[in-house]
Amino acid sequence: MLIGFIVALIATSFGCYIFIEYFSKYDFYKSLALIKEGNLEGRVLILGAIANFFVFFVFLKKKQIYRARGVLFETFLIALIVLFLTLFST
Repeated sequence: MLIGFIVALIATSFGCYIFIEYFSKYDFYKSLALIKEGNLEGRVLILGAIANFFVFFVFLKKKQIYRARGVLFETFLIALIVLFLTLFST
């Protein structure tokens, strides 16, 4: 499960990076500042977590169930983080 969790963290980070890099007209650091200024961290995390679906299904296809559980656990953790960011951002 730990390997799945770590792979999911990397996939989420990579997904956030890809989203910021390719869908923002500003450079990476300016985009991070705008995201923080607009309290959009949760939304970017959600979009970055989409990459976890691909990792999850690859682990299921290879019948690596415990790694898939680690990915699922990390995805639920991201959902809780987004919930707390949304509740306490005001």
